[in-house]
Amino acid sequence: ETETGSGSAAHGPPRAALSELSALLAPAAGEAVRAGAAETALALSGSAAGRRMLAGRPAVVAALLELAAGPCPPAARDALGCLVNVSAEPAAHGPLLAALPTLLGLLPAGPACGVLANLCRERGAARRVLRGLRERGSGLTPLLQALGEPRPPPQLGPLLCNLSQLPEGRRGLLDRSRCSVQRLLPFTQYKDSTVHRRGVVGALRNCCFEAEDHEWLLSEEVDILPFLLLPLAGPEEFPEDEMERLPLDLQYLPQDKQREEEPDIRKMLLEAIMLLTATKPGRHVVRDKGTYVILRELHRCEQEPDVLAACENLIQVLIGDEPGPGMENLLEVKIPEEVEEQLQRGDREEERWRREEEEAGGSTPCPEEPSG
Repeated sequence: ETETGSGSAAHGPPRAALSELSALLAPAAGEAVRAGAAETALALSGSAAGRRMLAGRPAVVAALLELAAGPCPPAARDALGCLVNVSAEPAAHGPLLAALPTLLGLLPAGPACGVLANLCRERGAARRVLRGLRERGSGLTPLLQALGEPRPPPQLGPLLCNLSQLPEGRRGLLDRSRCSVQRLLPFTQYKDSTVHRRGVVGALRNCCFEAEDHEWLLSEEVDILPFLLLPLAGPEEFPEDEMERLPLDLQYLPQDKQREEEPDIRKMLLEAIMLLTATKPGRHVVRDKGTYVILRELHRCEQEPDVLAACENLIQVLIGDEPGPGMENLLEVKIPEEVEEQLQRGDREEERWRREEEEAGGSTPCPEEPSG
């Protein structure tokens, strides 16, 4: 990712200049002046220092929101682009959530999805966004309909992923009457946007936490397994007996078939399948569909340690003995306290590492590629 700011703005604007910027963004300044101020704000938001200072000025955030919803396309575009960047800063979350109806009214435009995706990293904010969508009477419908566009906004994937971290978000995606989750499935192979593909795979992985839906997800009505396996498959040829066990979409793949190139997406796909094996019926279907042969070939060529570990864990479940009485649903097995603490400590370490990496590299979510 590259910074969108340039020049002296990269070192952070003086506070007096920010006060002046706030005045230039106000309606009294006139359309042309406000458009120029929005362009300046977008440039400032390309640096970590500029984002922090903009985020700490609720009046600036509010003026940018008003411009984003206004009638002037260039000013609205720059204002919303700036807000995508600024929304990565916790200090901006209060003013942005206070203007939630305005943001929801801009959906399903990509930059609006980007702002909300950044906000929804926090569970509390995600809950407020879901409540706001329900109160508008549309729920997730506008977002799901946008998936049907010729080129869906890439920021849509991260937003759906972050909303699905909550049970109520997963319920919206697993609404059987609307065929909601089925709309996500084709995007596991979507080549036009890694950001969108990563977000959709993350949302599908989250949906697989709902054990009561596993049989339905694996049934012909949804048939999720081939969509999770296909990105993990390569061009290998299999003996006839193994080939016949595979879903039709995974049989006789072309010689130029490539596996998913992003390690974190491969890992999420494996995690989703692992979740589907949590129940006995799920394990039976996943085994019966020849999953092992796809994983066997993936294991032979996989170089990333985390992905390799996820692959080995899943293979172990598929080739291992059935769990004993009371352990049939692995999602309901009680995790020992010390193990849970270890997992949480690992999550905290990973989050700290990611934060330090972002700060060291100066990278930032941008209008085209907000972080999920």
